[in-house]
Amino acid sequence: MALIRKLEKGNSNVRPHDSEVDATYQILHTPNGQPLLHIATYGSDYRKSEPKVSQTVQLDQATALELVKIIESVFGRSER
Repeated sequence: MALIRKLEKGNSNVRPHDSEVDATYQILHTPNGQPLLHIATYGSDYRKSEPKVSQTVQLDQATALELVKIIESVFGRSER
């Protein structure tokens, strides 16, 4: 689908989803060798056909690090 170039806090009226999906991730590289994180989600259990990729997103290092900061602000810093 697309490389996420920027993350901004939204203000839409959203609610928790009523279904769950599985996801996979892969590491790939741009033509100039920069790593990208590729995340693919698969259809929910309600899908009538066999599981197939529904959506994909890719993050470069800067956007991935920004996402880590957002996750830590929501859930706290992980003790690794």
